Amino acid sequence: MTAPSGLLPPMDGRLLAGLAAATVRARLTGERLTFPIPPAGPLHDLGASFVTLQRAGALRGCVGTLEPERPLHRDVVHNAVRSMNDPRVPPVTAADWPELDITVSVLTTPADLPAGSRAALLAILEPGVHGLILTDGTRRATFLPAVWAMLPTAAQFLDALLHKGGWPSWPPDLRALAYTSAEFEDRAPRPPLTLAATAT
Repeated sequence: MTAPSGLLPPMDGRLLAGLAAATVRARLTGERLTFPIPPAGPLHDLGASFVTLQRAGALRGCVGTLEPERPLHRDVVHNAVRSMNDPRVPPVTAADWPELDITVSVLTTPADLPAGSRAALLAILEPGVHGLILTDGTRRATFLPAVWAMLPTAAQFLDALLHKGGWPSWPPDLRALAYTSAEFEDRAPRPPLTLAATAT
């Protein structure tokens, strides 16, 4: 795919998806992570990413970073490990590996949206494009742009995110930020992990 402006070219994105897959495999087998990363370039710039794990379409983990905190390639490794133990679902195991689809989302830096109400935000949300962060200073919730595939209208998208954040209605101090992302995949099927290689 073509990355949005300011994000990675496909070649670097595919490297990150492969790196995420290698990270998951190394954790499952107990082996040392070895994956070739170019010694310089955009993968070493500060970046924010999400890693999503799915088995046969079912979520097995999705964890990420909303703002750049570390070099992008390290952020992907960090989030790949965390996504294997997403508290919303059981931990990823070697049994998941053959059917595990791994997606790395690379995010742009979030920017404030001038939206003081639900109606104002609905008027400027771009379905299929915007990822959205809502925060009241205490709680924070986000949906990646990929969520538009399940919630295709702006009203559905926003109301589900308000519900996720625990806001029954629009609070007066709510802040909205938007970002875009590029998704890069490393998909199943995969050879099963042998018992000899699997950590005990």
